[in-house]
Amino acid sequence: MRIAIFENIMTQGGHEVDFDRILVEELQALGHEINFYVPQNFIFQFDYKLPVTKLFGDAVLYSTSRGLKKIFSSVKREINRQRWYSQLFDAQKNFDALIVPTSTYRYLRALRHSSLKKISVPLIFILHGINPSERENFLNAAEKLLPYPNVKLCVLTLSQNFFNLPNVHEIYPPTYTPRDVKFFRRPVAEELLVGFFGQYRREKKLRDLLNVFVNANYTRKVRMIVQGSTMHEEDAEDFEKIISQYKNHGGLTFIHKGLIGADWQRAILNVDALLMPYSSPRYRYHWSAMLFNAIGFRKPIIASSDINPEVLKKFRLGEVFTGGNLDELDTALKFFIDNFDENFSTYEKNLDAAAEIFSPQNFARRLSELCT
Repeated sequence: MRIAIFENIMTQGGHEVDFDRILVEELQALGHEINFYVPQNFIFQFDYKLPVTKLFGDAVLYSTSRGLKKIFSSVKREINRQRWYSQLFDAQKNFDALIVPTSTYRYLRALRHSSLKKISVPLIFILHGINPSERENFLNAAEKLLPYPNVKLCVLTLSQNFFNLPNVHEIYPPTYTPRDVKFFRRPVAEELLVGFFGQYRREKKLRDLLNVFVNANYTRKVRMIVQGSTMHEEDAEDFEKIISQYKNHGGLTFIHKGLIGADWQRAILNVDALLMPYSSPRYRYHWSAMLFNAIGFRKPIIASSDINPEVLKKFRLGEVFTGGNLDELDTALKFFIDNFDENFSTYEKNLDAAAEIFSPQNFARRLSELCT
């Protein structure tokens, strides 16, 4: 089957790129022929070695959109979205199914005003979770698209039977796995290495984690690797202040840069565990890329109970504390570190079980079924 991917989100790297790699490589493994449709100014962060068709209308870098510029960018994006939809409708003879890998209800609202809704092949919009505040807008858009049978809305969710509309398909999200380096299970050394990785945002409350970590007494040697990529100047400045404040602590190592591809994969493989202490209601409704990295890379975790609770309740992937409760974080962190060797086999068994359920291969098979 010829499957086209329409990608219009241009980033410096990160999970959006890794998600596209899952789509491409796993669908190819199932025997499908893949090609890309992208805006005319689109720059790929990874060479897929696939045919690419450029569409008239520039992509907008989300990382540069702030204030009035954000409003202008939003208007420009809506105008270009209509242009892209029209061109994709005209190109439908060149593919058997079309996938939009990262969507919101705004994509669906715009679709109602486009000829693309009448496409003659399956058109799949992937939504990476629906917040309660978005639910009404999403359902309204989905209901208005019911007359168009080839439009399929694929919601990546951990809760099933949540929407009850025939054009909404709920499937599990996929784990991220090493793709550029060989997977290995790191033998636990005398010094336990725990990692705090990903995009730095102040809502992740890194200072709280560091205060708990540096003031605790552990019965074994432990080091925390703190890596952060920053998109905005104020986040970069704040992260540098944190580095300056804690740089003399012997149990901390800081990395202030983005890690992409093999560098990212090696960094995760070379620690023993991952820390996810951030707490926010939205983490309950959107699948956590870091949690699904931990599962795919088989890394035990310390996590806030806000992060994908359906997964954390079913699998003992590490230790969980009530989001925002620093006393519980302190207790959980001490228990996790001091008893890591004793509990590792339990964590490992649960990580393997979760990795099987949420495997990229299972995700691709479910998505491929929607393409028919």
